[in-house]
Amino acid sequence: MTKSVIVIGAGIVGVSSAIWLRRFGQEVTLVDRDGPGQGTSFGNAGLLAACAMVPVTTPGLITKAPKMVFDPDSPLFLRWSYLPRIAPWLVRYLKHANDRDTRRIAADLTDITADTVDQHFALTAGLAARDYLCKSDYVHAYSTRAEYEADRYSWELRREHGFVPAMIEGSAVQEFDPSFGPSITCLAVVKNHGFVTNPGGYVAALAREFEQMGGRIIKATVQDIETAEGERPRLITSVGELEADGVVLASGAWSKGLMAKLGLNIPLESERGYHIVMKDASGGPRVPSMISSAKFVATPMQMGLRCAGIVELGGLEAGPSDAPFALLRRKIAEAFPHLLFDCEETWMGHRPATTDSLPLIGEVRNTGVFTAFGHQHVGLTAGPKTGRLVAGLIADQPSNLDLQPFSPHRFGA
Repeated sequence: MTKSVIVIGAGIVGVSSAIWLRRFGQEVTLVDRDGPGQGTSFGNAGLLAACAMVPVTTPGLITKAPKMVFDPDSPLFLRWSYLPRIAPWLVRYLKHANDRDTRRIAADLTDITADTVDQHFALTAGLAARDYLCKSDYVHAYSTRAEYEADRYSWELRREHGFVPAMIEGSAVQEFDPSFGPSITCLAVVKNHGFVTNPGGYVAALAREFEQMGGRIIKATVQDIETAEGERPRLITSVGELEADGVVLASGAWSKGLMAKLGLNIPLESERGYHIVMKDASGGPRVPSMISSAKFVATPMQMGLRCAGIVELGGLEAGPSDAPFALLRRKIAEAFPHLLFDCEETWMGHRPATTDSLPLIGEVRNTGVFTAFGHQHVGLTAGPKTGRLVAGLIADQPSNLDLQPFSPHRFGA
C-alpha cells in the first residue's frame, strides 16, 4: 500500500529515511528550514564510527566532570549562564554513569552502529553519492600507554562487542603514520571503519538523488504538528499546511519542541560540537584519528583536514565560544607538528543528546508520527540504519531488531 510521508529534517537521518521510503514505494516529501546537509550533518568528523557504542556516561563520570569543566585542557565546556536551565537534564544524565546502565546502553547502541559501513554502502547502492565513502582503519592516539590503560573500561566494552584494537607503540607510531609528533607514543588501531570525505556534500548529493527518485523537497520551517484520532497528521509550516499519512520527525536537537506539541516532554539537550578545517592541509593523518587528550577526531577530507569534537553544554541559542577553538588549536599543534595549511574555517553545531544516550526510533502512540532523532555523537554513523528502520515501520516492512530500547515513550509524559 502506497502512503504519503513527510520527513522533517534533511540531515543524514532524514535523507536516509526519505531514500528508503522511496525504495519501499512510498510518496515522500522532505521538509527542512535550511536545505539538505546544512545542519549538524554538515559539521561532524565524517567518521563511520562502528565501535562508538560506549556512552560518555561511563562509571566515574560524576566525580570527573566537575574537575573537567574547570580544566582549560579538558574537552568538556559549560556555559555557566546556561547551568540553571540544563541542571535537571544533567541530573538525569549523570544517573546513568554506572556499570549496569553503561553496559545496557552500549549493547543497544551496538545494534545501530556496528554495521555502519555496510549500511552506508547499502544506502548508496547505485548512487553517485557512494564516491564520498572511504573504508579505513580508525586510530585512537594516546600520549602514553598509561593514558590508554586509563581507558581500559571502554576498551573492554568494545572488545566484548567485537572490536579488538591492534596496539602500536614507541617508534612504530611514526612508522605507521609520520604525521604524529613525539607527544603521541601509543596507538590503538581498529579495523573495519570508514569515513566520508565531505559530510555536507554527501548529504546534499543523497538529497539530489532522492529527488531523481521522484521525491520532493520543500524549504520551510515546521511550526506545529496536529494529530487527532482517525485523522492524518497535519503540519503547520512557514509555507502553509501539509498533510500526509505518516510523518518522520528527524530534526535533531530541534525535535524537542515538536514532541511537546504531541504531548511528550523529551529530555533532550544540545551537545554543542566544534570543528576547525585546515584548508589544503599537508602533514595530517592518513586515516581518521581520535586524539584522546582532547577527544577530537582528525579526518582527511576533500577540503583539507577537519578536526572535530569537544563537548560544550550551552543550549541552542548562544553563539560559539572561543575556548573550545583555542583548545583544538593547541592540541592539533601538539599531535601534528608537521601540519601545514593555507587557512582555517571554524564551525559550531548541535548534537541532540538524550539523558540515556539513546536515540528515539518508533511511532508516537498511533498518531502516524515516527521519531528518528537523538543520536548524540553517532548521527552520521547510525543515520542510514535508523532511516531504514523507520521506513520499514511505515511501509510495513519491519526489521527483526527489537526497537523497545529506542521507544519515544520511554521517558513518560
